[in-house]
Amino acid sequence: MRKILILQGHPNKDSYCFALGQAYKKGALETGAEVEVVNIVELDFNPNLKYGYNNRTDLEPDLLAAWDKIKWANHVVLVHPLWWGGLPAVTKGFFDRLFLPGMAFQKRENSLFWDKLLKGRSARIITTMDQPPWYYWLNYFAPSHRAVKNMTFRFTGFSPVKITLAGPIRLSKQAFRDKWIMKTQKLGRQLR
Repeated sequence: MRKILILQGHPNKDSYCFALGQAYKKGALETGAEVEVVNIVELDFNPNLKYGYNNRTDLEPDLLAAWDKIKWANHVVLVHPLWWGGLPAVTKGFFDRLFLPGMAFQKRENSLFWDKLLKGRSARIITTMDQPPWYYWLNYFAPSHRAVKNMTFRFTGFSPVKITLAGPIRLSKQAFRDKWIMKTQKLGRQLR
């Protein structure tokens, strides 16, 4: 049985990202998968990792509940818009506060290497953008995808990590948006 967690990273619940997350969920439920959703904007937490890793700040109850869902899942889907080449601040803060040493990874003593504590999970990143995906890759070298895919998910053990880019959204027609809803629902049915 697939256990899927959808992390909704857009701060606006009326956004197209929320519609894509719902489409993925609908497709996954059609296969009999278990699906949980964390709407990051609804969580009550401080997104600032105030002391870095030097002094641990206690995790708020909402973060602890989200962490339990991450540990429960064997597939995590992150849905977010591309803002200034990266994640919305609250979504970045979510990862900063949760993907900590001793939880998501463990640095080895006297070594530059680390242990990946979230192995056994796969991930998919679904991103909306206001530019064509090829332009984001060709002109900017896809900085947020390289960071989230490699330095967040793969760094902590997720594999494989797939990326879906939907864009350009700004100026798009309803038919274009409907096509992406259908594609995302199909991804959910394929549990990828």
